[in-house]
Amino acid sequence: MAVERGIRNNGAAPTPRAAAPSTTDARPQVRPTTEGWQQKLGPDGRPVLQFAEPKRGKPPVHLADLTPEQRTARVIELGLPGFRAKQLSTHYFTHCTTDPARMTDLPAAQRDELVAGLLPPLLTEVRRLRTDNGDTIKFLWKLHDGALVESVLMRYPGRITLCVSSQAGCGMNCPFCATGQAGLTRNMSTAEIVDQVVQANAAIAAGELGGKKRGETTPERVSNIVFMGMGEPLANYNRVMDAVRTMVAPQPDGLGMSARHITVSTVGLVPAIEKLAAEKVPVTFALSLHAPDDELRDELIPVNSRWKVDEALDAARAYFDATGRRVSIEYALIKDMNDHAWRADLLAQKLLARGRGWVHVNPIPLNPTPGSIWTSSEPAVMREFVRRLEAAGIPTTLRDTRGKEIDGACGQLAAADGA
Repeated sequence: MAVERGIRNNGAAPTPRAAAPSTTDARPQVRPTTEGWQQKLGPDGRPVLQFAEPKRGKPPVHLADLTPEQRTARVIELGLPGFRAKQLSTHYFTHCTTDPARMTDLPAAQRDELVAGLLPPLLTEVRRLRTDNGDTIKFLWKLHDGALVESVLMRYPGRITLCVSSQAGCGMNCPFCATGQAGLTRNMSTAEIVDQVVQANAAIAAGELGGKKRGETTPERVSNIVFMGMGEPLANYNRVMDAVRTMVAPQPDGLGMSARHITVSTVGLVPAIEKLAAEKVPVTFALSLHAPDDELRDELIPVNSRWKVDEALDAARAYFDATGRRVSIEYALIKDMNDHAWRADLLAQKLLARGRGWVHVNPIPLNPTPGSIWTSSEPAVMREFVRRLEAAGIPTTLRDTRGKEIDGACGQLAAADGA
């Protein structure tokens, strides 16, 4: 099959022809299909995509929903001097507390009212699971309306990463995804997204994240954020970007994080990728591709029926051009479905057709699941997939997976509790 039209050359060699499926590869072609649930289909028989947010009661307005100026105005409305807003922000963003008793620099008679007015509870912990060595914690949270979301806290050498959710449920209807089984419940608010980080920092400060090595000098706070939890981040664009701005705002106005340590992922909402490129906020951008050919990706990632592989890759390359930030391609390796050698070759060809030095591929091993089509590729197959990408000159890192013993894939806990 030839590479589809729409590829920008960017000074690279002429567009190569894609590799045809090998006639010597005796492995079958497994087709994507749901297991234990039914995808919602439209009249045309295609999976339904849900972009509009269902109407539900909004969460209470929180400090993290407001700009610093709005926080000051809100404090004045409550009858206090405006400078109290910065004190309250310090307690929340720096000290990670909403406990009035700990806010001894605020007037004792007004602390409760101030906290109730600006720091209402947003996330109630339902369950917490830890890996055996304690270096990974998975949180299940209940929102004000009963919706369930998850976040995963992970310690790595030199960094602490939090995987955050951006929606309750998801409307992208991917057949392999636990989150999408019930569709989109609602978008999360800016403050609900940010509060996942604040609560994770509180857990770290309390000594609840294990795995710290002797002599480790990493600051005991979340250093890296990945928007790879529940939901499609770019389908909740405005609130996600407001949350990112709050994360990178200097303390005490925000969390004081580096934008370069924040990764925003998408399954390929091309107009939103283009909008993100224009923001000039240097986050890392990740495209969850999972297949280089439209025939398979139409089934694996239903939004591909709206924006094809080449359109998504063109938008990803444009993000690099606009920001100078190397793009990550996420590729879950699924046994006999998308892990064929010719697909590694096709992926390399499509990436190289857009130039060199702009992209990095992260193949992701699935958890081994006996009896399921959604199971990990064989080790030898994974090694060959990576070898072919590297031989073509594509920087590739087989990604570490965490939380196998604690239902680490986002949506699994929520699906179990909501059943």
